[in-house]
Amino acid sequence: MDLRSYYKKVREADAMLVGQHFVMVSMETSEGGKAGVLTEAPRGIAAKLIAESRARVATEEEARDFHATHEEARTVREQDEAAKRVQVMVIPAHELKKQREKS
Repeated sequence: MDLRSYYKKVREADAMLVGQHFVMVSMETSEGGKAGVLTEAPRGIAAKLIAESRARVATEEEARDFHATHEEARTVREQDEAAKRVQVMVIPAHELKKQREKS
């Protein structure tokens, strides 16, 4: 592989990208890469993936769906974590009766 042409492709891909983080869609590769997998990548990694023809930038609709799916998963995870932190105190019935009699 010619490193000059490789890094030229990376620089060209980097120049066309606007922003810092991108949702990328993987492409099928001869090495077994699976097509259609979405992930978020910083600008430098996104440029390398594009230059290597391993991924493309997701469309706005694909990116919206990706973020919505991850937001739902994050919300569910946060609710599960909050449920784990709920503290329960078990008071025997006779202790509860004693407390009520004092009141």
